[in-house]
Amino acid sequence: MAGHSKWANIKHKKEKTDAQKGKLFTKLGREIAVAVKEGGSNPDTNPRLRDAIAKAKAANMPSENIMRTIKKAAGELEMVNYEEVTYEGYGPNGVAIIVEALTDNRNRTASDIRHIFERHGGNLGAAGCVAWMFDRKGVLVIEKNENINEEELMMHALEAGAEDISDEGDVFEIITAPSDFSDVREHLEKAGYSFVTAEIAMIPQNYVELNEEASSKVMSLIEKLEDHDDVQNVFTNLKME
Repeated sequence: MAGHSKWANIKHKKEKTDAQKGKLFTKLGREIAVAVKEGGSNPDTNPRLRDAIAKAKAANMPSENIMRTIKKAAGELEMVNYEEVTYEGYGPNGVAIIVEALTDNRNRTASDIRHIFERHGGNLGAAGCVAWMFDRKGVLVIEKNENINEEELMMHALEAGAEDISDEGDVFEIITAPSDFSDVREHLEKAGYSFVTAEIAMIPQNYVELNEEASSKVMSLIEKLEDHDDVQNVFTNLKME
């Protein structure tokens, strides 16, 4: 089936965050806490919490950390009120960028994100300026090994409702509609599969290919955005090989 060239971006994020586990776990913990506040502490009745837990597990966040975060969030009636905010803009050479954040101070975060864009040759745009170039999809990435049969995996994935499965070299990439993401993930987990990453992501409809020098300028911007404490996800249509 057709590939979506998503793995290169995920691989970059994984390699980067492996060296920053503490910061990554803090961001994942914030996501779990917001899910608990929105729908309660029982993952059986809270789909958003189930997805946040799956994302944390895929990032190798220890189970005790996950449970501690859930209990803490459930017990904190006066917990910080985080707001979900999405920013859109362009990086160098017209590369489209979407930034998803959780913030307790919308004005501060907007100012910070605008400053990062401008300092690295980009510009923050209005809502909707680049979102039309992306499709929101569930993305599940499974690392290849000798125990995984491609045909069996394809059968399980499609049976569970996946839209697409592709061979991306050292991994298999499974794409779902956002509404089917949880069902597909849970079906594959029960079948014995584990994930390099499991998340709802913004997948570009088309990619911008740049040379190494131009790409490095865009990557400097993306890395600064990802380093910001309030930023949860950064999506781009830059094609990285």
